[in-house]
Amino acid sequence: MNYLSTRGTAPELTFGEAMMTGLARDGGLYLPASIPVMTPEEIAALAGLGYEDVAFRVMRPFIGDTFTDDEFRGLIARAYQGFNHAARAPLKQLAANHFLLELFHGPTLAFKDFAMQLIGQMMQAALAKSGNRITIVGATSGDTGSAAIEAFRGLSNVDVFILFPHGRVSEVQRRQMTTPAESNVHALALDGDFDDCQARLKDMFNHFEFRDTVGLAGVNSINWARVLAQVVYYFTSAVALGAPHRKVSFTVPTGNFGDIFAGWIARAMGLPIDQLVIATNQNDILDRALRSGDYATDGVRRSISPSMDIQVSSNFERALFEVLGRDGAAVASLMDDLKTTGSFRIPQGALETLRATFASGRCSEDETLATIQRTLAQSGELICPHSAVAVHVAESHLGATPMITLATAHPAKFPDAVERATGIRPALPPRMADLFDREERVTRVPNDLAALETLILERTGRA
Repeated sequence: MNYLSTRGTAPELTFGEAMMTGLARDGGLYLPASIPVMTPEEIAALAGLGYEDVAFRVMRPFIGDTFTDDEFRGLIARAYQGFNHAARAPLKQLAANHFLLELFHGPTLAFKDFAMQLIGQMMQAALAKSGNRITIVGATSGDTGSAAIEAFRGLSNVDVFILFPHGRVSEVQRRQMTTPAESNVHALALDGDFDDCQARLKDMFNHFEFRDTVGLAGVNSINWARVLAQVVYYFTSAVALGAPHRKVSFTVPTGNFGDIFAGWIARAMGLPIDQLVIATNQNDILDRALRSGDYATDGVRRSISPSMDIQVSSNFERALFEVLGRDGAAVASLMDDLKTTGSFRIPQGALETLRATFASGRCSEDETLATIQRTLAQSGELICPHSAVAVHVAESHLGATPMITLATAHPAKFPDAVERATGIRPALPPRMADLFDREERVTRVPNDLAALETLILERTGRA
């Protein structure tokens, strides 16, 4: 299994190479050269299996010879042993034909743990074989950073630098990033929004001298291994509701498009998905793009669902690559337009394909609060604001097909918003009860590439 860039000029890589590389040298994102397809019989055989067994069967065709079967099974087992629910991703019923997929039972209480815990295990195994040392730099709107730190903290052959937008994450999210005491962890509060963090990260990857000097590796959802790990819970939840014998639909709260693109991969693999519904908050560029055909940035507005406060959705490039017939030059042209003008027009044929594949909707701040309150009253489920955005949008797309809405974070990660909606302040799990008593270690940094690279070079001893 080889991997190619969405912009068409970078060399093809193996799974292991693509995982350790992250962003292609032509600025594109890696995708498998072909999508393995599971037969209905193979999908039906997943029924009743544990999460780890499903993960092995779904992901194994993408791995190639990077790991042996025994190695890969061991990596999966270690990745999910720290989750505090035996099902890993349990389903809860909200209403008739509407189900909530709880993805917050991992060590940092967010869906990012499903991918980050596994990619941490895989990178550690690869580094043990090669003897190399790497520098991980990640950009986060709140949850990726803490998940990455949890996966790589204390490792002797990895330095971890996480960029997050200063003042634009919840206090719980911030403290999860700033309180680890391990010397290889560096939390950097950048003056700007998430799009600025993501842009500086891509700038570092495109500065090849710096990239090669520090051994730069990425764990954002630009990394294919992140997307792949998220494909698994689409299969486990769909099979639990009767797939492949009946179709299911999914609604996904999304800003960077990675989680819902994992659903697209699951569908391409043969999972009978009816609707893939994009749920956005007031930063609704994806909803606007599908409706109008114009992908136009409009400035990030702060919300009570901060992990979705994004205008430049990196993984949308992967979807464009697919609906443009895997034409790397066409994708590169659109990405150049986005960089120079802040917008691009989706070609009509590609737009029609996107509309046939994805539905979308938007949820305002008031609607988010009302949905948290209403969901608690009607089902007894206390949900975070991101999950509430998805529940609100899903409710307008319900029908005869079962709808699975992704609950992407524990409500205790956003206690202010949840308390405002319900009067209940959700408590952190006992293992995190002292989070607000721990000492913080954080560096405020300017939105400046040279300053960031200098800091990273100094702290990794490569200056």
